[in-house]
Amino acid sequence: MDARSPTFPRKPRNLAQALVDELTGRVRSGTLAPGDKLPTEAEIMREFGVSRTVVREAISKLQAAGLMQTRHGVGTFVNALGESAPFRIGAEQLATINDVIAMLELRIGLEAEAASLAALRRTDANLQAMRDAQAAFHHAVRNGEDAVVADFQFHLEIARATQNVHFSSMLGALGATVIPRSRLAQTVPGDTSPTSYLEKVYVEHESILSAIASHDPESARTAMRIHLANSRERRRLLSSLSQDDL
Repeated sequence: MDARSPTFPRKPRNLAQALVDELTGRVRSGTLAPGDKLPTEAEIMREFGVSRTVVREAISKLQAAGLMQTRHGVGTFVNALGESAPFRIGAEQLATINDVIAMLELRIGLEAEAASLAALRRTDANLQAMRDAQAAFHHAVRNGEDAVVADFQFHLEIARATQNVHFSSMLGALGATVIPRSRLAQTVPGDTSPTSYLEKVYVEHESILSAIASHDPESARTAMRIHLANSRERRRLLSSLSQDDL
């Protein structure tokens, strides 16, 4: 890969998209040609000065866009540029609470089944990746930092643990926009603080993780469904409160 060092935005949640943009530019310019194999995660981390989480999120986005494909046990390779537009849900499609509710309905169907398959198929390495993402999420919450990237990574690692690339590709197509908290800052009655809400999310993650670790597909499916349904119902309450204010 090119030895230049791009200047990335300071905000962590923008790093993955910055890496996507840089690699996409190299594909379009021909610096990365169809069939070329990407460097290892560690090499990309060194070149761009980003974490493994950022690299994995960026690669998932590139896979979802059809620019890259990963061959398990071999590596990630550049595809030829296609003419058809890939599936995506962009930020402009999540402008309202009702938009977010619709997206959560999609996630419930997708991720509940992913959690079930992950419980059946996960490897020890998959489980450790989930635990690392959960630890990063907990650290961010405790320190009042942006937890969106770690939250998304937790869900993405579950999708990867299905051993079915279509689950991780679909979630990668959605990207971190599936974690909409920063766009919807309102509170509902009973909410004590954003940190309190995120601590509830952490506990829900733990239930999902425990079921996957125990190879319990039904409990994993149920725990994921409850987790995402809770988020959906909170947005529904926000929607009803907004309508009452009209």
